[in-house]
Amino acid sequence: MIRVLIIAQIVWRETIRRKDLYVLFILLLSFLLVLMTLNIFGLRSMTGYIKETGLLMAWIFAWILAVGGGARQLPQEERNGTIFPLLAKPVKRSELIIGKWLGVWGVTGAATACFYIILAVIVAARAGRFSPVLMLEAWMLHFCFIGILSAFVILFSTRMNSDAAATAAAVLSVASFLFLPQIPHLAGIASGWRREVLLVVYYALPHLELFDLRQRVIHNWDPVGPASFLMIVLYGLLTAAVFILLAWLAYRRKKFSRDVI
Repeated sequence: MIRVLIIAQIVWRETIRRKDLYVLFILLLSFLLVLMTLNIFGLRSMTGYIKETGLLMAWIFAWILAVGGGARQLPQEERNGTIFPLLAKPVKRSELIIGKWLGVWGVTGAATACFYIILAVIVAARAGRFSPVLMLEAWMLHFCFIGILSAFVILFSTRMNSDAAATAAAVLSVASFLFLPQIPHLAGIASGWRREVLLVVYYALPHLELFDLRQRVIHNWDPVGPASFLMIVLYGLLTAAVFILLAWLAYRRKKFSRDVI
């Protein structure tokens, strides 16, 4: 467990050195400050636009951090040749994968928490209403989404280079988020093998839309019930664990070459 935490800490340090977080923070803060100065349709007190835009950017930026950070972890170690001394510590491949995943998940989740705090402060400055409980639930489910996405990306990176892993994970995650909720309707009007294929896709891919509470936050709806919230969290943790297990199975027999450039 100590080795896993050390690897996760290294991921944190690497991410901070790359300064990706600072760029995203500046972009988010700039967009929200510009939005605060706008007089949309003459309604200065309307904070729904600020919440909607801020949450959308928080999701996009967290998605960029998770996909970009997760895709480069293992391929970078292999390309630089640092995989050999790392595994000779000795560090088990399972510990390497879990440590990388925890590092990417943790640093992206912490950045997302800062995004939510910035948004809450700006909404409060405009005398807007929001539920602290609902905002906390929205971040916690967003945090679970990041854990699934990070594991998803690392799974692809066990057998692909960083660019291919990022592209595959990006396409499939966006498809899962946007396309899966439409499958029940499409399956209802399809027939034969097309319906069967749609149902296989529906049950095979993770339902990432379950973790999106943006509409509840924007419209100040009631928080999610404890039972439903717990079920979604458990689903997220189980899905991430399955992806990490698949990543370990794909990586445990992988051969490395010292000629990798």
